[in-house]
Amino acid sequence: MRYVDEYRDLKLAGRLSRKIKDFAGREERSYKFMEVCGTHTNTFFRFGLKSLLPENVRLISGPGCPVCVTDTPYIDNAILLARSKDVIIVTFGDMLKVPGGSSSLYEERSEGRDIRIVYSTLDALNIAVQNPSKKVIFLAVGFETTSPTVALAALEAKNKKIKNFFIYSAHKLIPPAMKALLKDKDARIDGFMLPAHVSTIIGADAYGFLRKARIPGVISGFEPLDMMQGVLMLIRQLKADEARIEIQYNRVVKKRGNTRAQRILDKVFTVSDADWRGLGTIPRSGLKLRREFGDLDAERHFRIKRVSRATGQRYCLCAEILKGKNSPEECRHFAKACTPEGPKGPCMVSSEGSCSIHYKYGAGR
Repeated sequence: MRYVDEYRDLKLAGRLSRKIKDFAGREERSYKFMEVCGTHTNTFFRFGLKSLLPENVRLISGPGCPVCVTDTPYIDNAILLARSKDVIIVTFGDMLKVPGGSSSLYEERSEGRDIRIVYSTLDALNIAVQNPSKKVIFLAVGFETTSPTVALAALEAKNKKIKNFFIYSAHKLIPPAMKALLKDKDARIDGFMLPAHVSTIIGADAYGFLRKARIPGVISGFEPLDMMQGVLMLIRQLKADEARIEIQYNRVVKKRGNTRAQRILDKVFTVSDADWRGLGTIPRSGLKLRREFGDLDAERHFRIKRVSRATGQRYCLCAEILKGKNSPEECRHFAKACTPEGPKGPCMVSSEGSCSIHYKYGAGR
């Protein structure tokens, strides 16, 4: 545990806090940085980092929660599949309580649907092997971090000729979503704290578009001192009128990323348009299975109807929160009608969701 403790040292945090205030705290200019990962949001609130920053430095959450950006039609289709005969739905646990149009997987399971939680994609593949008379559908929700594991499962299923395993892909790519945010005239983002796990796969070079837009970016780790140093690096770039992609998390992230994982992804998936909750349809921001893996594609096998637009609950501000335009506390249902026990939107469901984090460590505590 000593290694982790070094990244949570209070004295070092105090020194970084003073450096940040020296650079940014004595002038009228404000700084607004977006963290593009729910784990960063969790660290920020869990360790009270807001108290270590000057008032003119603000961190806002972005669309960095894969469960949160999954649109309602996908959830509704998953529910319809769960109601089908001889079908087993396999998913990660944080998808269970995400509300669809009229139900959730949690409610469906309570009514007897065969919906199982797994901790890895290979677990889902094993369920297919153990239940040859059933059609096993894995809900593939996630960013570049988890999609390589799904690609490996697809290769394994193909090699072992497992015919009853299907993948319903809702995989999404982070860089196109960031580009969409930058096109929003109402969004004023001075810099990005880039996601660490995603960046281990895609590498720092994937964010070259930020340099062209003159927006600095720092790939930061998830520990408190990582984030504090990341903030300092962003402010230093702005003070020097620079827009570079820096790697604070250099103990893991490389410029080119994990090229082996990239090759595996490219072998199984191809880039496609995707619907994002709050952001709508973003061109070339998703992953779908290649034709060679069409026999594993749940969307093709079950003839799932695509919806042309991403929809969401009208009474929930989750869509605006994902764009960094509103905070959870600005939603009139936050910590009242909407709680982790009875969520109205996905941002209150996932451990990476802003509403869930604010509820646990902030105003809803």
